[in-house]
Amino acid sequence: MHFKKFAAVTLLLCALPAVSQARDTAVYLPFDKAVAEATRSGKIDGSVKFYLAGNTPAGKVTVVSPGAVTNKKTNAFNKSDEVACEWVAQSAIISLHQAAKNAGANAVTNIVSFYKSNERKDTQTYECHAGAIMAGVALKGDLAKVQ
Repeated sequence: MHFKKFAAVTLLLCALPAVSQARDTAVYLPFDKAVAEATRSGKIDGSVKFYLAGNTPAGKVTVVSPGAVTNKKTNAFNKSDEVACEWVAQSAIISLHQAAKNAGANAVTNIVSFYKSNERKDTQTYECHAGAIMAGVALKGDLAKVQ
């Protein structure tokens, strides 16, 4: 009887390091695809345009509110990294869309990935971090009026 308890405790202690070392995989996916899907599904209405850093809108840009940040997480359990990341990216885009509308802006410019407050600029992709249970996307951009 004593041996069974000892074996159970030993197995439990051996399993703890694996649980504490959670997966955190960086995934880079096309930003335009996430915006297009959010628009297609009616989650955003298309009245706000999105520009990753390095992509400048045509026309005069007036920044209404610089450095707007959104940090979203979603359940990634039993989902591929791509599916979980696309879902949470849309959530981040919806948040920026709403912030822009609330500020009277019609664009979000200079968008960068902002995971753990580290800026990553790319003209095509956003950064998502996926694990076994959660996926997250953080974005930072300027709420602006483009004329």
